[in-house]
Amino acid sequence: MNTYIGIDLGTSGTKFLLVAADGTILAEYAQSYEVCYPHSGWSEQSPELWYKAALTGLKELLQGQDKSAVKGISFGGQMHGLVVLDKDDNVIRPCILWNDGRTERETEYLNASVGKEKLSAWTGNIAFAGFTAPKLLWMKEHEPENFARIKKIMLPKDYLVYRLSGAFSTDYSDASGTLLLDVRHRRWSMDMCRLCGVTNLQLPKLYDSYRLVGTLKAETAAELGLNADVKVIAGAGDNAAAAVGMGVVGKDGCNVSLGTSGTLFLSATAFAEDKVNALHSFCHADGGWHLMGCILSAASCNAWWSDRILQTSDYAREQAGLEEKMGKNGVYFLPYLMGERSPHNDVNARGVFLGMRADTTRGEMTLAVLEGVAFALRDCLEAARACGVTASVTNICGGGAKSPLWRKIVANVLDMQVRVPETEQGPSFGAAILAMVGCGEYPTVKAATDCIVRVRETISPDRALAAAYAEKYRVYRALYPALKGVFPQM
Repeated sequence: MNTYIGIDLGTSGTKFLLVAADGTILAEYAQSYEVCYPHSGWSEQSPELWYKAALTGLKELLQGQDKSAVKGISFGGQMHGLVVLDKDDNVIRPCILWNDGRTERETEYLNASVGKEKLSAWTGNIAFAGFTAPKLLWMKEHEPENFARIKKIMLPKDYLVYRLSGAFSTDYSDASGTLLLDVRHRRWSMDMCRLCGVTNLQLPKLYDSYRLVGTLKAETAAELGLNADVKVIAGAGDNAAAAVGMGVVGKDGCNVSLGTSGTLFLSATAFAEDKVNALHSFCHADGGWHLMGCILSAASCNAWWSDRILQTSDYAREQAGLEEKMGKNGVYFLPYLMGERSPHNDVNARGVFLGMRADTTRGEMTLAVLEGVAFALRDCLEAARACGVTASVTNICGGGAKSPLWRKIVANVLDMQVRVPETEQGPSFGAAILAMVGCGEYPTVKAATDCIVRVRETISPDRALAAAYAEKYRVYRALYPALKGVFPQM
């Protein structure tokens, strides 16, 4: 049977899957690396880390496997990062990551001076600090010598594609998060390019996520022991790739991701624009579109709380016995450890605990962290409902989704059925599916997911508990407006 490789280029590491054409996972591997924080609110990585991780990971993944059966490779990747190469294909500076907050001034300039209405007309979106275009403006202002050297502009996963195949490419879903793409018409926005001082010659060729962009370089194939005709498929932004891996394609699909960041992803067959700009309007990996709300800190909140503050990695033990406190917790947590994107678009927002008393327990604060992330996702859902979305069922994925307690909290805070897939590999599994479609194993992404993606468990909300959380959400929703003016002073 033919096999396919899915690579998920994440923030803290890269995940690799070897998947048979029927969806069976044959092997998996993960390679971790560090994020650099050179200044408060900044977040960078060396693209060379990703390439070295990719070579190491692929070699480990393929140990003991039939390498001759591998037909294609595709990718999911952290979005929005700015990777710039010079005329000799050298990386000019470390990649500025999606959760980097240095572009507050540039974001304000785009939204206020250029104007949200004009940006929406050009791209379908407004500026957020994590997007790629504000990073270009920052670089133009603060690193003009580096900016003048730029020959190629690409996104993180596309750097791997370039190193492995030589194809200077990107896909529509990932390009949607640059603020350089006209999302409605699926083409680079020349208005935004002129504004940022770049040309379309510096930008990669655009592809659907399931399209062939090239084959492995001969020397790379030889190093990995693969055939030289292994196809390289464009791939997708991590959230779109995860949605494919969850079967969230076509009309009215919904997915919640509890990864480093958190997302509420709503798939559609027609372009839709959030008129109040709380959500992103992006292209989807299946050839359609989607609305997406993104919170910058999700599972990373629990990791911060457990690893750094409580100094334990035993998450299950910390969450044991907390189910009986659901809906009754008097402690609230605002999960804005890296600022916030949807729906507030505020780089100054910070994490906050509220409601502690003399008898507040460690468990109540742990529960508040999980609930706070779920409430932030509810903010995104309310914005989607204001756009006419009526989804009542969602899939769930990401590292945080491994927690039964967190899954139940999400089901009741969102008041939606939550479906857990048999395969919880997210972007890497979706990338493998895109590779299958690109190699002709399936005719469409929808046909592939209909055959491959299966549900393992469904969590239904409890009426009384959902009502209790609705009341708690009413209080939660009042907290950010009350503190918004304080954050800049901090």
